[in-house]
Amino acid sequence: MISQATREKIETIAARYPRKRSAVMPALDLAQKECAGLVGQDDLKEIGELLEMSMAEVFGIWTFYSMYNKKPVGKYHLQVDTNIPALLMGAGELLEHLEKILGIKPGQTTPDKLFSLSEVEDLGSCGTCPVIQVNDRYYENMTIARADEIIGFLRKDIMPECKESSNFATDCNVLLKRRGAAATGLDDYLADGGYKALEKARLMEPKEVVEEVKQSFLRGLGGAGFPTGTKWGFLPDNASEVYLICNADEGEPGTFKDRQIMQYDPHLLIEGMAIAAHAVDARLGFIYIRGEFGWIADILEKAIAEATAKKLLNDFDIIVHRGAGAYICGEETALIESLEGKRGNPRLKPPFPAVEGLYGSPTVVNNVETLACLPFILGKGAAEFKKFGSSNNFGFKIFGVSGHVNKPGAYEFALGTPLMKIIEAAGGVKGTLKAVIVGGLSVPILTADEARDLKMDFDGCLAKGTMLGSGGIMVMNDTTSIPEIALRTVKFYEHESCGQCTPCREGTWMTRKILQNLLAGQATKADIDRVAILCLTVKGTTLCPAGDAFAIPISTMITKFRSEFDALARD
Repeated sequence: MISQATREKIETIAARYPRKRSAVMPALDLAQKECAGLVGQDDLKEIGELLEMSMAEVFGIWTFYSMYNKKPVGKYHLQVDTNIPALLMGAGELLEHLEKILGIKPGQTTPDKLFSLSEVEDLGSCGTCPVIQVNDRYYENMTIARADEIIGFLRKDIMPECKESSNFATDCNVLLKRRGAAATGLDDYLADGGYKALEKARLMEPKEVVEEVKQSFLRGLGGAGFPTGTKWGFLPDNASEVYLICNADEGEPGTFKDRQIMQYDPHLLIEGMAIAAHAVDARLGFIYIRGEFGWIADILEKAIAEATAKKLLNDFDIIVHRGAGAYICGEETALIESLEGKRGNPRLKPPFPAVEGLYGSPTVVNNVETLACLPFILGKGAAEFKKFGSSNNFGFKIFGVSGHVNKPGAYEFALGTPLMKIIEAAGGVKGTLKAVIVGGLSVPILTADEARDLKMDFDGCLAKGTMLGSGGIMVMNDTTSIPEIALRTVKFYEHESCGQCTPCREGTWMTRKILQNLLAGQATKADIDRVAILCLTVKGTTLCPAGDAFAIPISTMITKFRSEFDALARD
């Protein structure tokens, strides 16, 4: 049973939300930690009673999110990210080595209950992979030798320290300005001019702030690229309650840009949220952060407490809400459902969140990177922001470069910067360039020839038949098997499908089966054609973009690298 202390924590958390049931995910997280990694049926019932929810509702949420264990795990739960950036950097070999030295397969626990092993989807560590997550702690830039060292410590019941080391550089000195300072506290931020832009914004009328953002032509940097000021303008006049949500559920494979801001410059995000809150008249905001980023959530909560204590946020409050392992919650309506204490199933649109969002009220949902641009725009003006980039593609962006490069990491450049310049900043390609995915896993792949003269902005990517997306650049050299990349792609989307739409739920399963058969030498060229037709059928037929997110990339992989697929087919 849940202890009285945990009950009191749950009640305290629930009191912060407009509706109690929004605390169901924090409650499940607390219960799992207290119950040695596995929440029991009685615990689910008790959580329901505390939050005025039925047992069925709590059970449905518990089964939906992957971070809630469904069977007992060992004292040390080792989770290995094997998504595409990690595979390109040797995660497959690392997982095989762990299987050998632990004597277990993924999903199993050692007889002494000391270790459990899992193969998991993207952990947002694409620039520092391979990565092993041990309980709540990340061990990045892993090698087999380092894995052996960590296992040795764990056998002695010692959790070794994390050795942080990652590559980064900035050509703009804005979003990554303080990345190397190792100073995330409020005093350092204030000394560098922090919160001056918020002061300036508060001297302006909200509509003036919205207009300044419109003039900057800041576009959403989470992937959609929709003009931010225009999005704010969709809010109805004189709404009794408006909510602001920061989408920090960074789950797109290849993407690790938002992490840079939250982990190393949290007050930049908080100031941006406060500016946005003034513009849209929001008194309560949420940072919905992926659950695996537990230590970053702690950093944000500390920064919010600092800003609140200094009375910098006035009457604006921010709740850090931790997700629990569901890529689909990166879609804004699924995120809202999750925040309301439900399964993360996307909603039918319209109505759009600006009209009817969180708790039925008008809601603005913006990405971390988008909000982090606001202090610059309000502090220096839209005209200064537009000095970066060019027509319809203004501003700066963090590009996460992973895969076959010498210095994978986070690199800040103005929009419109040539892709090859960004790759050179990342140390250049290891070997011969074969293909690049430039905007996270959900965008069409480019051949080496298509990539050579690409400019990294919204229009430049569209002109090449792809999308800027999240700016997650995955570089592949000529040792890469594109059919294997296609299979790993659809495995990810099959795992992350919420199951609500038939084309996505069944389409990912069917595609995965055919591609598995192809790599096993048990499929024909006609089967490859079936996959291509299936992808065309799925496109545009689902409630949210998740169907397109697997159908479009796999379709382009087959089209552009058809000979590789045909070579694996039997006659």
